[in-house]
Amino acid sequence: MRRLLARLTFRRPPPVVSVVRLAGVIGQSGMFGGRINIESVGPALQRAFRQPGLKAVALEINSPGGSPAQAALIHNRIRALATERDVPVMAFVEDVAASGGYWLATAADEIFVDDNSIVGSIGVVYSGFGFHEALGKLGVERRLYTAGEKKALLDPFLATKPADLDRLRRVQEEFHDNFKTLIRARRGARLDENDSDLFSGEFWVGRKGVGLGLADGIGDIRSVLRERYGRKVVMRKIGRPRGWLARRLRPGLFLGNDDQEAGSLAGDLLGAIEARLWWSRYGL
Repeated sequence: MRRLLARLTFRRPPPVVSVVRLAGVIGQSGMFGGRINIESVGPALQRAFRQPGLKAVALEINSPGGSPAQAALIHNRIRALATERDVPVMAFVEDVAASGGYWLATAADEIFVDDNSIVGSIGVVYSGFGFHEALGKLGVERRLYTAGEKKALLDPFLATKPADLDRLRRVQEEFHDNFKTLIRARRGARLDENDSDLFSGEFWVGRKGVGLGLADGIGDIRSVLRERYGRKVVMRKIGRPRGWLARRLRPGLFLGNDDQEAGSLAGDLLGAIEARLWWSRYGL
């Protein structure tokens, strides 16, 4: 009995790797959730870095991009926690880590992709619609009153002004410069900056992304972690906790009056269309 107790007492616990899934378009959540933002993933990240016996944190990433601000907030939170806890971070790309999705991946010290994963798209895009001619044909008069001459910048119901486009380009260039600075800081000498398309918004598949230094290797999460930490490694999935009511309704369900709910539904419909467009850019 004493020998058994001694073996149990001094048996080395298996290594633990926290696994956090970052999947979807990056931005504020609507009525049915499904977006990645600092509010939705922040608590999970906190718990991921506090697990006993922790050896590393693994990020499962599947995102076509979205809000640069939310991508930066999540990235910075991951890096801050990794530094505080002195824990390495690995990213595992599934279908795509493009644009803001790749921004998230660079929070990791190492990035692994599948042969068929898409990575890159280091650029900034703005899309919208113009309805000013449609209003004229319908006999609808647009009435817009502002205090501040640039308050109605890029209003979809007004004709586009050259000055508005210049302003948009300047803002996009600032975002792009921030993005490039981050990639260079995180990937360093691994990047092949001789490729003129690296920061053009182009994207690549699997091994080409590795060759450009955007990723470090080909591999799936289970194989890489077992090779790195042994066959007994514990991969502990860390998700966002939900209360009793949230589990019985739908994630992020909006509770309000009829007018608020109708507005939320309309916004969610547009959000769903926008999300579909984000994924479709990569043939997904």
